[in-house]
Amino acid sequence: MKLRLQPLQALYFTQFLSAFADNMILFVIANLLRENGFSPAMLALVSISFFLPYILLAPLVGPFADKHPKAFVLVIGNLIKALGVILLFVIDHSSILLLMLSYFTVGVGAVVYSPAKYGILPELTSNEQELFRANARIEGYTIIAILLGIGGGGAIASMTAPLISSAICLLLYLLSLAMTFFIPHMAGNASIRYGTEARRFFADFAVLMKRPDTRFSLAGTGSFWMSSAVLRVALIAWIPVALGIDPQSFSVSLILATTSIGIIVGAFLAPKLIPLKKFTRSLNYGFGMLLIIVLFPWIHITAVAICFLLLVGFMGGAFIIPMNTILQEEGKSLVGSGKTIAIQNLVENMLMAMGSGIYYLIVYLGVSISGAIVGQGLLLLAFLLYLANQRKKILG
Repeated sequence: MKLRLQPLQALYFTQFLSAFADNMILFVIANLLRENGFSPAMLALVSISFFLPYILLAPLVGPFADKHPKAFVLVIGNLIKALGVILLFVIDHSSILLLMLSYFTVGVGAVVYSPAKYGILPELTSNEQELFRANARIEGYTIIAILLGIGGGGAIASMTAPLISSAICLLLYLLSLAMTFFIPHMAGNASIRYGTEARRFFADFAVLMKRPDTRFSLAGTGSFWMSSAVLRVALIAWIPVALGIDPQSFSVSLILATTSIGIIVGAFLAPKLIPLKKFTRSLNYGFGMLLIIVLFPWIHITAVAICFLLLVGFMGGAFIIPMNTILQEEGKSLVGSGKTIAIQNLVENMLMAMGSGIYYLIVYLGVSISGAIVGQGLLLLAFLLYLANQRKKILG
């Protein structure tokens, strides 16, 4: 039993280290942009380059993970992420296109890595109960890594020179890679053909979009992550201006991390607040999140801003978890759990790229950061109104 659990422990650690660096690298890029005289809005433009691989490679990464040993795929994912960081040591930091290329490369590594970390779990467990526990643990490690990556990783990036913080990210990816050698390399399915699987991917996408409940969930979870991605970039610029905090202070990343804490609380309480049979009630929390986002730009007291961020996170957690659960349960029976996750990743990253592009355009046109946050709120409102219409169809 002990020997069998060792590969799982290695998987948890490789996921933690990789996810920590994934979140820390955003702050490294933000510091490089600031040092080279770019406006804070350019961070949204660079962020799009991270989302693009999830859109472009969505039909292929699942089959790639299934065709090859999944431990090997984890190695490849971390190697590509490490290459993205290595680019930061050799490129001209005054070139926005080269910075985007670096972050794009990290994104390619992330999208390759993602399906393998879930797909390998059935290979490392022997029954459904073990698989359930393993899924819960890897999600737990991921949440902790996100929190520490935003808070701790952001603090490290703020207290060190960009090249030093880049070196730390590189070390984390290499440590994550080293941990994968403790995971057995089990043969994949060599008969998989990418063209066939890509066609199936889009057919499966159509299946999920035809069902009112899965369509509702895809649009709902996508709109949540769209708002979260834009809000994170906007707040990195907004916090120093509105709260009078040095943009290089680690306080910026710590304040940002409170949103993730709120999401965890909301996710934990969601099953108690919203019965799964009435999952469309989660929409009420979406409107609550919208209200706080729209009010947020007028807050200039740090303690109140932290409370608002906790509330945004709480509302978001309660908003997304019921829809995520329904999508995974229904998707598993319709097209399979792995394909559902791949389709969900595509939708979420398309919307995150779209939201980031609209945010950048709004700021580029001269609107203040506060105005851009309100603009993002209006975009979220459009999705919520669409979901309200879909809810009527679900409820009959």
